[in-house]
Amino acid sequence: MLETTIAAIRPADDTAMAAARELHGRLTKPVGSLGSLEELSVRLAGLAGACPPPLPEPAAVAIFAGDHGVHAQGVSPWPQEVTAQMIGNFLAGGAVVNAFARQAGASVTVVDVGVATPLPGEPAATPTVLDPAVPRLVVASVRRGTRDLAVTAALTRDEALAAVQTGIRIADELIDAGAGILLTGDMGIGNTTPAAALIAAFTGADPLDTTGRGTGVDDPTYAHKVALVRAALARHAPDPADPLGVLAAVGGLEHAALAGLILGAAARRTPVLLDGVIAVSAALAAAAFAPAAVCAMVAGHRSAEPGATVALRHLGLDPLIDLGLRLGEGTGALLALPVVSGAVRVLHEVATFDSAGVAEK
Repeated sequence: MLETTIAAIRPADDTAMAAARELHGRLTKPVGSLGSLEELSVRLAGLAGACPPPLPEPAAVAIFAGDHGVHAQGVSPWPQEVTAQMIGNFLAGGAVVNAFARQAGASVTVVDVGVATPLPGEPAATPTVLDPAVPRLVVASVRRGTRDLAVTAALTRDEALAAVQTGIRIADELIDAGAGILLTGDMGIGNTTPAAALIAAFTGADPLDTTGRGTGVDDPTYAHKVALVRAALARHAPDPADPLGVLAAVGGLEHAALAGLILGAAARRTPVLLDGVIAVSAALAAAAFAPAAVCAMVAGHRSAEPGATVALRHLGLDPLIDLGLRLGEGTGALLALPVVSGAVRVLHEVATFDSAGVAEK
């Protein structure tokens, strides 16, 4: 599945991008007056191979959840059980991501790809795939949490591959159900530690520049976290040319699944709106598997986690909003969704100078 998905990923369509730029030049506005929105719409035309590109709707959020053996090293003040408890909150509609998804009319799919503790319960009824009113749960657990990356490889290659392929399957399922854009979400206590390690491994940046405070650790814990990431990279020496090996050595199950979601979307020429630091660390893995996958990526926001900026710079992506967010779940991507929709709608609905009878300069 991974090989066929990668083989289906193609670069952006230059003809469609040129057509989008030409159309912008004929719309009733000064050329360039919409700033980076114009280039975003051009990129989306190149992804779709059509001008104008399809409207990015309906939107589907995929929240991948997993736990981490490195939690035993004291990298987070939150107990690991919170991961499973938050899944219950997602399914009950009580989390921030649910509030933002309702505002955007987006569906929410929660995927247990490696939660360590039992889930608090499943929904009484199974909703349809893209039901914006009822979150749904997909149980696709590869293993109950990763191993401790400070001691050994977090995953075997087979486990990392299984998680990547889970992400690809979820992408296919959501797109087959009609989703016009996928949004990344994540949940996993301690998951900013493997994210920092992944970003350092793929970009070559110093762990001091890729490691943040996650859910708000104090100074001694932060220093411990940086040292732990540095030691893990020295221990495993992950090769960025081997993305599956990097994910296995220092990644998480949700990171690997998100990489698969991104690859699956790119293969289907469907945009994927990235959330925060977990998503962009996974995006680095996806780009290492298939460089052209970047064509499908839209950076929703700039996370307050420093590694996110390092990763976005490496990917060549500019975030649409910057609000100092660091929650995860898909919240930043949902807030950016109207910006993406507006960029595409301009190409669909704004009149040209000729059709509107407006004089050009």
